[in-house]
Order: sequence, then structure tokens, then C-alpha cells
Amino acid sequence: MARNELRPVVKLRSTAGTGFTYVTRKNRRNDPDRLNLRKFDPVAGRHVDFREER
Repeated sequence: MARNELRPVVKLRSTAGTGFTYVTRKNRRNDPDRLNLRKFDPVAGRHVDFREER
């Protein structure tokens, strides 16, 4: 498989409504659904859930 097919680059947007995003890669075989990670949002100043954008 090509590099971009198995591990695509995804944007994680903050659910706090600040508009802050992280950029990461994910493995489609292990995580076929949208990613949902709890990470630090520097705009909000606390840890919040980050959901994958499409």
C-alpha cells in the first residue's frame, strides 16, 4: 500500500470551540472510525476532547 492510504494525515479539532487543531497520522486498520483524543488546548487552558475532522 502507498504511504497515504494506510496512515492518512488527519486534523484533530478542539470540541471547546476555540478552533485550535492538532495534526497527526492514524492507522486506518486499527481506527476505522473517527479519532477522539483528550489533549491540551492552549487557548482554553485545559485538557479537552479533540475530534477528527474530515
